[in-house]
Amino acid sequence: MNVEETYDIIIVGAGHAGCEAALAAARLGFETIMFTVSLDSVALMPCNPNIGGSSKGHLVREIDALGGEMGKNIDKTYIQSKMLNVSKGPAVHSLRAQADKGEYTKQMRMTLQAEPHLTLRQAEVSELIFEALGDENEPKGAANSTVKVTGVKTFSGAIYHAKAVVLCTGVYLKAMCIYGDTITYTGPNGLMAANHLSDSMTEAGIPLRRFKTGTPPRLDKNSIDFSKMSEQKGDEHIQPFSFTNTEEDIARDQISCWLTYTGEETHEIIKENIDRSPLFSGVIKGTGPRYCPSIEDKIMKFPDKERHQLFVEPEGEFTTEMYLDGMSSSMPEDVQYRMVHSVPGLENAKIVRPAYAIEYDCISATDLKPSLEFKSVKGLFSAGQINGSSGYEEAGAQGLMAGINAARLLQGKEPVVLSRSDGYIGVLIDDLVTKETKEPYRMMTSRAEYRLLLRQDNADLRLTDIGYEIGLIDEARYKTFCRKREIINSEIERLKSAMIGANKEIQEFLASNESSPIHTAVSIADIIRRPEFSYEKVSPIDKERPELELTREIIEQIDISLKYEGYIERQQRQVKQFLKMDKKKIPADIDYSDVKNLRIEARQKLELIRPETIGQASRISGVSPADVNMILLYLK
Repeated sequence: MNVEETYDIIIVGAGHAGCEAALAAARLGFETIMFTVSLDSVALMPCNPNIGGSSKGHLVREIDALGGEMGKNIDKTYIQSKMLNVSKGPAVHSLRAQADKGEYTKQMRMTLQAEPHLTLRQAEVSELIFEALGDENEPKGAANSTVKVTGVKTFSGAIYHAKAVVLCTGVYLKAMCIYGDTITYTGPNGLMAANHLSDSMTEAGIPLRRFKTGTPPRLDKNSIDFSKMSEQKGDEHIQPFSFTNTEEDIARDQISCWLTYTGEETHEIIKENIDRSPLFSGVIKGTGPRYCPSIEDKIMKFPDKERHQLFVEPEGEFTTEMYLDGMSSSMPEDVQYRMVHSVPGLENAKIVRPAYAIEYDCISATDLKPSLEFKSVKGLFSAGQINGSSGYEEAGAQGLMAGINAARLLQGKEPVVLSRSDGYIGVLIDDLVTKETKEPYRMMTSRAEYRLLLRQDNADLRLTDIGYEIGLIDEARYKTFCRKREIINSEIERLKSAMIGANKEIQEFLASNESSPIHTAVSIADIIRRPEFSYEKVSPIDKERPELELTREIIEQIDISLKYEGYIERQQRQVKQFLKMDKKKIPADIDYSDVKNLRIEARQKLELIRPETIGQASRISGVSPADVNMILLYLK
């Protein structure tokens, strides 16, 4: 007799998307079960040993601001932290932390196991269970589902009933690991692949495609000559990822990374053996990530480049494994040895794990609503690399939103859909569900139109109200946040009204800081706006400054708000125009064949993607402004 159990929400997969989805659903009070092919793979970091980075740091801070877990977990388990792009403007500052991979997994698993409404189960989900929708009153337009998911079946035959299911399968669906002629039908790190769920999805009418990603070799630290490399230390002052932490809360001794380079010999080895690369020989069918190419791809596409950076990064505090960031490859094992040994400092390096490419099944996210629910199946959500994205952070962000929206479906509430002007999470999901992604999608600051407003430093000011309304931010945290916001706003207003005259003391102060004199009374805010000044630097002339112990985060907000005020106001005006379009709803059952003067390409794209708003329609590749005007005329 088979096992049969009932839950509110089922999460399939326990990677970064699955963990966020499961915690969100459980913390909102729903009995949740999370399946994984191996409990050792919970929050696994099978590739790079870091969280954050350019634009990805924004995503992690937004996850935290909404009440997710990733930021808290990396704060517990980092071994080095660095703010990237500090020589540029605040819009592109991005936090990145090297993680202790083993500890990251361990701490996340402990968090999951401590959650009262969450059950972890090691089993392979092999089948989705559906039934026809019984509500005859529900409109059956092309954008509406005709079936709903009611549970899953595992490979052992056990049946689990639920009202919502979130697919967070990562790179495990019919996974295939490849280097040279060596092919293993496993998931990352030799873990078992999920070989049956793909067939169930195909039978349900969900089209699948093949993507691929890859990892570099891992080396034994004891065999590396670091004297030939440049040491890369962490920042002196640590910026936590989680807004619930301070620098003092997470202070620790940091562990260095190291920088070296490929050279002419490395490049010649790759060129001589390029016909043996599965990437070029046709063995690998899946499409790889454009912005994280393999080393052989880089050498062949950029033949004039004399060298490429390689970062040697520790995989943890209690292991000698080092990650060779920048040398992702699927070359045969013997070629990998020659490549590694041609790099300064790695002449005698021992390879602990060879590099490999991994190919897997995924969906086109254009089959999803902006809530990440499938258009064709009610109650079925999807998040992470199965949606055609890449990266832990992109996965975590989608998982959080899918978990929230699965819970809200059961609550009978409208889904939470973040706008492109709300956060990088909004940009990420809008890009995935609106644009036809032909390769694994990677978040970048350049994808965000309003990046001066969507900075990593103000993620809490943008999103914590939403997290509180959803129910993932508790009362104590919300009160602390409101107090912070109040201090920032009141201090900015005080500085704008605090006037100083053109007296001798002020002129001497300005001259001592190589700043031009003033000829009439100005506000202290006007002085802070000068490039050579900051909130802290004007303290000698700020006689009315209140006795407040301000954190570095608050001072940073004051400085940025004043120095970039004109640019921020301009972007806010642009956002108002954008939101007008994004709030104009398109009926779910619209028949685009009735819309006159639409071009054939636009009609086909609109039928395929079924945008929910005029704004979303305007961002579809192949839909022109003239096509949008035709839709507006039709709706009028």
